[in-house]
Amino acid sequence: MRKLNIGLSEEQRAGVIELLNHDLSDAYLLLIKTKKYHWDVVGPQFRSLHQLWEEHYQALTENIDALAERVRALGGYPIGTAEGFLKYASIKEHIGDLPLATEMVSRLVDDHELVIRNLRKHVEQCAEEFHDDGTADFLTGLMEQHEQMAWMLRSFIEGESISPDGKQPKAQTPTASHA
Repeated sequence: MRKLNIGLSEEQRAGVIELLNHDLSDAYLLLIKTKKYHWDVVGPQFRSLHQLWEEHYQALTENIDALAERVRALGGYPIGTAEGFLKYASIKEHIGDLPLATEMVSRLVDDHELVIRNLRKHVEQCAEEFHDDGTADFLTGLMEQHEQMAWMLRSFIEGESISPDGKQPKAQTPTASHA
């Protein structure tokens, strides 16, 4: 294999590839979970969630390919096995349960927010520790996509308690009973 001469040392590239493989693993597990919820959601929100999650898993599929290709561009090899994804991922599976639609949404919000926090750290590490501004920019774009997906999912949950005029209902205070 021809030695890469792209302005990053082998150690810098190895560090970035390690981060990218963690991000790839999280993206893959998030894709699996999103796809599973897309298939299994029921209830009055079925159509809207089914369509939203289709959009999300299509974007996640593109991101997974981009992450793997970024690893290859840096001279590494992306993780490509279920065992590897499970080993490297921060996201945890929920084996054997089928939550209600709102819990599905809540879990996906939590997962996207975990990915956002990880990406934020990885952006900083790529730029400051490994001096790879290209990968830092790439990860920033991914982070922004996850922020938008998380916002859409959070809005779905928050929308359940908003009145038709767009205001959050005020907390009800108990009234004293008159004897």
